[in-house]
Amino acid sequence: MNFLDLAPLAVVLPIFGAGAAFLARRQVRMQRLITIGILTLTLVLEAGMLAAVWGGESYAIHIGGWDSPFGIALMVDGFSSFMLLVSTVVSLAVLLFATSQGLADGDEPGPVSVFHPAYLILLAGVSNAFLAADLFNLYVGFEILLTASYVLLTLGGTAERIRAGTTYVVVSVVSSVIFLMAIAMIYAATGTVNMADLAVKLPELGQGPQLILHVLLLIAFGIKAAVFPLSLWLPDSYPTAPAPVTAVFAGLLTKVGVYAIVRTETLLFPGGSVNAGLLVVSALTMVIGILGALAQTDFKRMLSFTLTSHIGYLIFGVAVGGPLAIAATIYYVGHHIIVQTSLFMVAGLIERRAGSSNVTRLGSLAKLSPALSLLFFIPAINLGGIPPFSGFLGKFGLLHAAAQDADPLTWVVIGAGLLTSLLTLLAIIRVWARVFWRRAADAEVPNQELVAEATQVADETLAGGAQNPRLGLKLAKQLEADSLPWGMRYATGSLVLAGIALAVFAGPIFEFCERVAAELIAREPYISSILPF
Repeated sequence: MNFLDLAPLAVVLPIFGAGAAFLARRQVRMQRLITIGILTLTLVLEAGMLAAVWGGESYAIHIGGWDSPFGIALMVDGFSSFMLLVSTVVSLAVLLFATSQGLADGDEPGPVSVFHPAYLILLAGVSNAFLAADLFNLYVGFEILLTASYVLLTLGGTAERIRAGTTYVVVSVVSSVIFLMAIAMIYAATGTVNMADLAVKLPELGQGPQLILHVLLLIAFGIKAAVFPLSLWLPDSYPTAPAPVTAVFAGLLTKVGVYAIVRTETLLFPGGSVNAGLLVVSALTMVIGILGALAQTDFKRMLSFTLTSHIGYLIFGVAVGGPLAIAATIYYVGHHIIVQTSLFMVAGLIERRAGSSNVTRLGSLAKLSPALSLLFFIPAINLGGIPPFSGFLGKFGLLHAAAQDADPLTWVVIGAGLLTSLLTLLAIIRVWARVFWRRAADAEVPNQELVAEATQVADETLAGGAQNPRLGLKLAKQLEADSLPWGMRYATGSLVLAGIALAVFAGPIFEFCERVAAELIAREPYISSILPF
C-alpha cells in the first residue's frame, strides 16, 4: 500500500467523521467510538506517510488531476508528515482524556454532541494546513481550525468563556484579514499563490515589494503563533476553556502558525532579509513571556505564559537559519507540542483533584496524589530543559547552532534563551514547592478538604507504625483513584512517555530532522515535486 497516495485522507477522514458524529448526536457512546476510531485510522495513515518519507523523499498530490500551479496541490514531505503525526498523537491522547472525563461526569458540563464534530473539524483544519502547497489552501486550513476552535472555546456558555471567546474571535479575524490581504497582494504581484511557483517568481520582484509581502505574512502568522507583541490574547483565552480543549489548543494551534513561518521563511523568502527583526522578536517573546509566567498564581495561566515564551525559541531557530538551527527547531516543535499538552492535561487533573488550579489554595499533593506528582514532575523538568530530556536537547541544538559565527545581537538572544530556561525552571520549582511539597494547611488560602485529607493520610501513616508504614500511601492512592478516573491518568501518562521517547530516540529523530532541514533549505526537492516543468 502506498500511504502517500492516501494523504488526502488525513483531511477527509476527520471531516466525514465529524459528519457521522453529528448524525449520532443523540448517541454519546457512538460519537465516542466514531471519533476515537477516526483518529486511530488517521494516526495509522500518518505513521505510514512518515515512514514513506523518512529517507528524505518529497511527494506531491494534485487534486483532481490538475497540475500545478493551476490546481490544488498537497505536499507530503518530512516536515509536513512529522507535524501531522505528532499532532494526531496529541489529539488522540487528549480525546481519550476527554472521554474518560465525560464518562466520570456523565457528560454534564458541556454539549457532547457539539464537542466531537468540532474536535474532528479542528483536526481536519490542522491537517489541511500542514499539507497545503498553496497559500490560499493554507488560509482555508486556518479558517477551518479557527471556526472549530470558536465552538470548543465557548463550550458550556459561561460568561467567562464567552468573554474569552470574543477576544479570541476578534484577534483571529484580524489575523485572517491580514493573511487574506497578503494573499491578494501576492497574487496581484505574481499571478499565483502556489508556493512552489512563488519560490520561483518572488525573486523577480524588487526588494521593496518582497519586503512588504514578507512582513504581512509574518504579522499574520505571528498572531496565530502568539509571538510577542502579538501574543497578549493567548493567556486570557486558553485558561478559561475546559481542560481537554485548553490542552489541545496549547499543543496545536500556535504550532500551525510556527509551521507556516518555517515553511514560508525557508521556501519563499530565503536569505534572511528580516532575520535581525526576528532575533529581537524571539528574545522579547522568550523573556517577557516567562516574566509573565512568574507573576501568575493560577497554574493554567502560568502555563499559558510559558507556552508563548517558548515559541520564542522556535522563532530564534528560524532567525538563525542554517541546517542545524532548522533541524533543532523542528525537533523542538515536536517536544513543545507534546510537553505543553501533557502539562495542560496535568493542570486539568490538579483542578479535578483539588478543586482549583490556583496555587494559593493548594498543597500536600505529593503526599495525597503520588501518581499525579510524577505526571507533573517529568514534563515539568523537561520543559525546564533539564538533561537528558528532549527540552535540553532541543535547546542545546538551537543555542549550539546560534553560537557558530554569532554576531553581537545573536549572542544577546542566546543570553535571553539561557535566562528564559533558568526562569522556566524557577517557575516550575515554585509550582512544585507550593502545590505538591508544602503542607495544605500552609497555603495562603487553605483548601479545607485538602487539609482534612492530608491529616487523614498522616494519621493513617502514624497508625501503621513500623509494622505497616505503607498504610498512609495506600490511603492516598485510594483517594487519588476515587477523584481521578484512570483513563484521564493513563491518557496523560501516554503523552508523558511520548516526551520521554523523544529523548530516548533523539539520535534517529534528530538525524531525520537534519534531513528535513536540508530539504527545506535546498528548496529544489519541494519545487520540483510540485511543478511539472
